[in-house]
Amino acid sequence: MQIFSFWYFLLGIFLIFPAPFVYAQPPASLTIEELQRVGLQANGLVQAARSQVNMAKAGVIAASAFLNPEITVSAGPDDKRLPEILTGPATMQRAVTVNQGIENPFMRSARIGASEAVVDASRASFDQIRADLAAQLRVRAYELLLRIEQAALEQNIYDLLKEVRRRIAANVERGEVARFELIRADTELQSTANRMEAAQLTAQRARVALLQLTAGAIPIDFEIQASLKDPINLPPLDTLRQEVPSVNPDVIRLQAEQERAKLRISQEKASVLPQINFLYTNYQDAQFTSNIAGVSVRIPLLYQRRGEIDTAIYDSARIRETLEYRRYEISQLFEAAWQSLQIARRRVDMFEGGLIKEAENAVEVAEAAYRFGERGLIEFLDSQRILRGILGDALLARFDLQSSAVEIDRLRAHYPKELIPE
Repeated sequence: MQIFSFWYFLLGIFLIFPAPFVYAQPPASLTIEELQRVGLQANGLVQAARSQVNMAKAGVIAASAFLNPEITVSAGPDDKRLPEILTGPATMQRAVTVNQGIENPFMRSARIGASEAVVDASRASFDQIRADLAAQLRVRAYELLLRIEQAALEQNIYDLLKEVRRRIAANVERGEVARFELIRADTELQSTANRMEAAQLTAQRARVALLQLTAGAIPIDFEIQASLKDPINLPPLDTLRQEVPSVNPDVIRLQAEQERAKLRISQEKASVLPQINFLYTNYQDAQFTSNIAGVSVRIPLLYQRRGEIDTAIYDSARIRETLEYRRYEISQLFEAAWQSLQIARRRVDMFEGGLIKEAENAVEVAEAAYRFGERGLIEFLDSQRILRGILGDALLARFDLQSSAVEIDRLRAHYPKELIPE
């Protein structure tokens, strides 16, 4: 009876407090800017680059530190070599020596400046990694939209051919059309089904690529609030030509490295100057206490760091030549991206200027002619195949347009930095 009473008690609780209904959460909908923000926060390479910047800042603290003093303590007994009547009882003696190095101010300022230049170079590398990742995220997002559009296109073509195949099968049963037409329709339908499945798998692969770049920080069923028809907003060509070589993170990094190399030359030259150490010694024994002060000077007579100075000079020349070439290379990359943008824009205008509409009209005419028996299946399939090719090329042209704009923004490190914490 107690067991039955317990189960009745539980039943009463469930009737009074029913279990909440679990609603399925809708898929996350992200804009491209939000996708970039999530990816830049979660990607491990960005975190590693941020750690490099923090390490460089710690290096400035180390370079700004003063030399620590050296303290030497020595003590020991006096051993008698003569009779005690002459020397007296045995005693202890001790000595304390303090050695404080005085750093060359020219060498110190050059070392601190070189460390600060390393911070600037690390921060520029950090900006380069963020700009590259932001560009990859944006390109992958538009690629996913492209693959989804291609899959939808193949799905529409499959549905259309499936309906045509149904009509042909009905005509074959009535004896109005030869069975060969049905075999041809089945072959074309199977080919379209294979293309549709391949397009769907390609879309899934593009989705996985985005998940990989964001380190799994977004749900697998996410959606993107964007379109291949998004407008392209870029400054004028002359403004970009002046902006890109001056704000590119790789150029800024090389400029910081060149400054570091120049300061390293100054540091090596300053290290040739004499190095001074101040000495102080306190000595005590049984009879005397002495305080001795002195100066220790290391004079570079035999070796004046010629090898280190030459190495710093050649390293500065190497970085300078690399910087000049990189400026030229980035300018050429920008010109190529700009030309690609113009070509893609002309292709988009060509497809939207009437080419797609003409191909759609040709398919409608061929379908109507085939329905009334004026044209064969081959003519209809050819017109449909031409339309599929034109629509696919139009999607690729829009993707190329967005990709070219992304490349220009990558070269000038343009991405929503205000959404990304340092």
